[in-house]
Amino acid sequence: MMNRPPSPELVAPPLDATPARALGDFIRAHRERLSPQAVGLPPGPRRRTPGLRREEVAQLCGVSPTWYTWIEQGRPVSASADALARIAVALQLSRAERAYLFELAAQRDPAEPDPAAADAPARLLETVQLIDAPAYVLDRQWNALAWNARAADLFVGWLDDDHDRNLLRFTFTEPGARELIADWEPRARRLAAEFRADSIRHLNEAPTRTLIDSLSAASDAFARFWASQDVGGREGGRREFNHPRHGRIVYDQMTFKPAHREDLKLVVLVRM
Repeated sequence: MMNRPPSPELVAPPLDATPARALGDFIRAHRERLSPQAVGLPPGPRRRTPGLRREEVAQLCGVSPTWYTWIEQGRPVSASADALARIAVALQLSRAERAYLFELAAQRDPAEPDPAAADAPARLLETVQLIDAPAYVLDRQWNALAWNARAADLFVGWLDDDHDRNLLRFTFTEPGARELIADWEPRARRLAAEFRADSIRHLNEAPTRTLIDSLSAASDAFARFWASQDVGGREGGRREFNHPRHGRIVYDQMTFKPAHREDLKLVVLVRM
């Protein structure tokens, strides 16, 4: 009698030693910390391992024990945002732990509002005015939401007077930017690579897509740099400017992300 091959949905995918493994390790550690009593289950017979059993967590989440086991084992199975939310509730994760869970899974928490739909915190915008150095706040499309007088004095043609407040449009479409920014081409290339990395989670959203398409049409340099597929983190560092009034100025750039509003950036330039 011939043995039938196992059903495709029951064939375990191969183990993965990267992000899926980190996700599984995190979930397993928190399962083992949770007692049956904490979730309203009887202690039952003597347990060989601490905490809840996998089958118990699967039952609490409303998922199959096999699927949950594969998640813990670090197998590259698909985990929807809804399933992750149920795991977070079942394991009684704190807000920070829940956020970490979704970061590990590269998913957006459905319980979190879209930060882009919320106004920038008023205290953050006020803080810019208290900084004794050029400082500004960028949104997820790199539009300046707030800036201080020192930043307006430095960024001629962008933050002074009535200009388009988008940093990318200024850099790639304003002729004055090529004169102001020392070593314009490598800096502009780096800027495009930084924006690609920064925008990956909302790359197909209408505001971001419109910005990229309009810049590609308006600037051959941006179109070329964007097509290169270069990716770079916004790490800061040395920034040099050829200012029309102050001459050559050198700064150390630092970028900060406010807690709970990682779509925003506070950029500060410290004179070197």
